[in-house]
Amino acid sequence: MNRIFCIGEALIDMICTDKGMSLTEGENFLKKAGGAPMNVAASIAALGGRVSVAAKVGADPFGKHLKEVLNSFSVDTSLIIEDPAFFTTFAFVSLMNNGERDFYFNRGADGQLSKDDIAGLDLSSFDIFHFGSATAFLGGPLNETYSIVLQKARATNRFVSFDPNYRHLLFGNNQKEFISRSWEFISTCDFFKISDEEAFLLTNTRDVHSAARIFLDKTNAVFAITLGAEGTLLGFQNEIITIPSIPVHPVDTTGAGDAFVGAVLYQLSEYPASELKSLDFQTWQHMVSQANKAGARTCEFMGAMEAFKFLNKEILRK
Repeated sequence: MNRIFCIGEALIDMICTDKGMSLTEGENFLKKAGGAPMNVAASIAALGGRVSVAAKVGADPFGKHLKEVLNSFSVDTSLIIEDPAFFTTFAFVSLMNNGERDFYFNRGADGQLSKDDIAGLDLSSFDIFHFGSATAFLGGPLNETYSIVLQKARATNRFVSFDPNYRHLLFGNNQKEFISRSWEFISTCDFFKISDEEAFLLTNTRDVHSAARIFLDKTNAVFAITLGAEGTLLGFQNEIITIPSIPVHPVDTTGAGDAFVGAVLYQLSEYPASELKSLDFQTWQHMVSQANKAGARTCEFMGAMEAFKFLNKEILRK
């Protein structure tokens, strides 16, 4: 089984449990381990995959909590650095009655993962590299480190996966930089997953099929555009197909996209490394269909990590 390397943000989500209240009004918060690459890693491990994560947290109780949660899924956390000079990053979120999110981001250690921190890492033992950090493009050492790891992965012909994880509340005033950096990865990766909203932003279109055609023209990557309850649009070479989702009664959609990516990468890890870039359209359709199951299952629980406790390879076989 191939080893998978995930890099990016590790943070604590502080979720306001006072429904419909803003962060100013809310008084009760639920602490949840988070960060998109961490969610992806946990889902891979829950399914039985071999995965390591590289990230930076504070040398504080919250950083230790993040590592403990990941360790509980058997994620290799030996590459997570505890930095005493910075606090663990926090994201405070409250869901308003109109469906909008009141959001406040308190960035700390996650953005400080530097090229020196990874200089001594032996990356040659990994066959699949996943980049899935919304915060990597915000500046700081992580921004440069992200690109360096990408260059190393491409130089050794590894399989590269990318999920931009756009957050308007983080990039609302800096969309051009986000788009430019995202295309840097999309143009060179082997697989990427984006939401329909991200597809519109990155292609300046308002139709998912028009966006897909632009990706087909400009990249050689296999890609998945998630469409919520409508399923997932799969782009492969010159083919486009929409693969239906699994009907569920959603409780919380947090982490569904990460579970989807984790399920795709887990399935890829079961193929010989030499075959990963030559899998056919039928194989990709099957993998996406299975990944839809993982994403749907995650929506049935409050919080991504809580959902992953019930995620296993048997779900993919149903």
